[in-house]
This record gives sequence, structure tokens and C-alpha cells, in this order.
Amino acid sequence: MPGAPKNLARTKNGSPVGVCRCRMVGMISVVIPPGTRLELSHLVCDFNGTLAVDGVLLPGVKERLRMLADQFTIHVLTADTYGGARERLAELPVSAVVMPADRQTERKSDYVRELGADHVVAIGNGGNDSAMVESAAIGMCVVQNEGASVSSVMVADIVCMSITDALDMLIQPTRLVATLRV
Repeated sequence: MPGAPKNLARTKNGSPVGVCRCRMVGMISVVIPPGTRLELSHLVCDFNGTLAVDGVLLPGVKERLRMLADQFTIHVLTADTYGGARERLAELPVSAVVMPADRQTERKSDYVRELGADHVVAIGNGGNDSAMVESAAIGMCVVQNEGASVSSVMVADIVCMSITDALDMLIQPTRLVATLRV
């Protein structure tokens, strides 16, 4: 693949395989065999049901978001069902956006598109997350205490059993390669 980093492993036919942790701030480059290259710079997450349950951040989320902040601009979109989401996220390197109650599915998807969907990883679990999960370059659905909407599961590229598993895939992006290769 022209322009592929030289440090990537190669398949038998010479196609690049692997991940380049680019030195540019806020991006990882992932090559999914047989040759799809993704340059990911934004992480967009739902709050309740995804990063939090009953309005409380899940264990391990803060540490992982801090680790990912060097590679992604992190956005957290929420209806703030339980209140206090901005306060719970204040100490983290994220942009917290409280969405109006109406048209959340559409608004979340529009948000991803405005960032440039080809550069976005989106993680959610609810029905109002399905369009953002579908429109992102990599859409992930997490199935946790609140469950997951069938609509989000059906459009996700990856389904994880916890938010920490999903975030760990971004911390160790060769896991993305292993899961998404065709």
C-alpha cells in the first residue's frame, strides 16, 4: 500500500499489517488487512450505559481515558439522565457535551460527521447511539449492566463485554487489527 509506514509488518504478498503509533498528537493509524487504512483522531463515547452506570463512572475508565488522551481528542456525549455528568468528567481530558432531550440519535450522528466520521471511533450501548456507532470509522457497542440496544449491536463493527475491554482495544490497537481483519 503506497504511503504505508515502513515499520509495519507485511503479509506474504507485501501488504502492510499492523498499527503505527504516529508521533503526531492525537492520532493512531491502523491498517486492517487486506489493506484498509484508518487514521483515527477522535474518540466519541456515550456516558450512561457506556462509560458509567447509574451516572457513576465505571472502575478503570478514568485511567484509560487519560492514557488515550495523547492519541485521541475525546468527546463524551450524554443526555445526563442522572445529572452531574460534567462534574464527574471535569478532571478528565475530555470534552463533555450534554445533548438536548430531543433527536439525540440524529444529534449524536451529526456530531460524529462534523468531526469527520472517517477519523472517529464511537462507543455506545443505547438505541440513541446506533447512528453514531454506524457512522464512525470504527463503531463499538458495549454490553454491560444496562444491556445494549439491538440496534446498536447490529450496526457495530465490534461488540465488547465491557468499556474497559473496548478502551483497551484502542490502547493496544493491534487488537483492532485482529478483530476486524477479513
